[in-house]
Amino acid sequence: MRRDPIADDVDVDADADAVPRKGKVVTTKPPPILSDELIEEILLRIPARSLVRLRNSVCRSWRTLISSSQFAKDHLRRSMAVDPALTHPRIAYYSETYVYPTIGVFSVRSVMENPPHEPTKVVPYDYEGSFRLIIGSCNGLLCLRDEEGQDGFIISHRAMLWNPCTGFTSQPLEIGGLLSICGFGYDHVNDKYKLFALVKKKSGESVSRMFTFGPNSTWRTIQDFSHKIRNRNYRGSMVDHVGLFVSGTGTLNWLFHRYLSFVWVLSLDLVKETYNQFFLPGRDSDDDHWVAPQLGILRDCLAVCYETKKTHWTVWLMKDYGVPQSWTKLAIIPHHPLLDRRPSSLRPIYMLKNVLLVFSPCDKFVLCNLSDGSVDFPNIDSSSDDMPRHRPLTQRSYARIFQLYHESLVSPSHFGLPSCSSEMRLGLHMDRIISAYLR
Repeated sequence: MRRDPIADDVDVDADADAVPRKGKVVTTKPPPILSDELIEEILLRIPARSLVRLRNSVCRSWRTLISSSQFAKDHLRRSMAVDPALTHPRIAYYSETYVYPTIGVFSVRSVMENPPHEPTKVVPYDYEGSFRLIIGSCNGLLCLRDEEGQDGFIISHRAMLWNPCTGFTSQPLEIGGLLSICGFGYDHVNDKYKLFALVKKKSGESVSRMFTFGPNSTWRTIQDFSHKIRNRNYRGSMVDHVGLFVSGTGTLNWLFHRYLSFVWVLSLDLVKETYNQFFLPGRDSDDDHWVAPQLGILRDCLAVCYETKKTHWTVWLMKDYGVPQSWTKLAIIPHHPLLDRRPSSLRPIYMLKNVLLVFSPCDKFVLCNLSDGSVDFPNIDSSSDDMPRHRPLTQRSYARIFQLYHESLVSPSHFGLPSCSSEMRLGLHMDRIISAYLR
């Protein structure tokens, strides 16, 4: 056998990395070692849902990092500020009129980007109990409530936090009364998640309370909310009883209006736990057509939509939160034959490039192309949502309440709440729709 002179010259004892192979000794180099900082930087660039799928198949140190509260905060911060694609927006919904133990979820990007022949699939989540009513969403967490009844009457509510991306939920929290006006959001100064509620007690008395989620969670009574509704200078009607959380401001927002008169926003600062009021953009002086506007969140700004002169809708953004002078006209959407002409305003939901997703007066989702003025109805397949008494979403969305949220790694356990992963589970027949959801 011919010998390799190079191999003959190798000092095996002098080279610990030398590996014998069929009479030869081949020198190998150890694999490069990535620093912890570089590994973390790489993982921070991976979407939340992909990290969840990887969590159980990586080494212990990576799994510990991905599961930590600080990593979840850093990933959320990067996602919202640098690359929003890392927290895919989704919409969760439940039935308002029928008691279904199901919450349907579908992808917003799929709705906005899929061709008409490719439907967006709804993924159902089932819950063994009765937590199906969505109060609000913040940083990937949905705040759910249930209804406890006695002799056919609802006597109290409970609240629970749920992250649909990770599957974790918190243990139920007793509210001790009926919720009427409420809202869920994040106190960014003190790093606390809070639930505000106007609670009606058995005695009939209503009190304004703030609940801070944490290891020692308790209700605290705060400044009365209801007197703002009865203020003689601003007496009016509430458009929605659930406050809209504006990320970055730490505020919940409710819309009030007085027929043929003022329209304003009542704001609750979750940091200071104080109220404020500011007006919406004014209408043209010659516009005598009155329809209650709709609030929304677009590009992390408070948004409002008016119907104007029975000819079009106008969408405004509040560039500087709380400053009425900063209301800026974003778009004018002409009335379209495909849209119901019943007097109502569009509800802004989400904006991707020059396409605006809205909820229309005809109870349908609509895609409005702001470049050419065209409108389109997305194809949403809700056949698997286990709500058989409702029409498909492609026909009508009536009697369902929708909530936009962004996927994240934030877990109830990160701020001291006991949590588990068994309360909410994927619904039946997932073999045919799970691939569409994870896409």
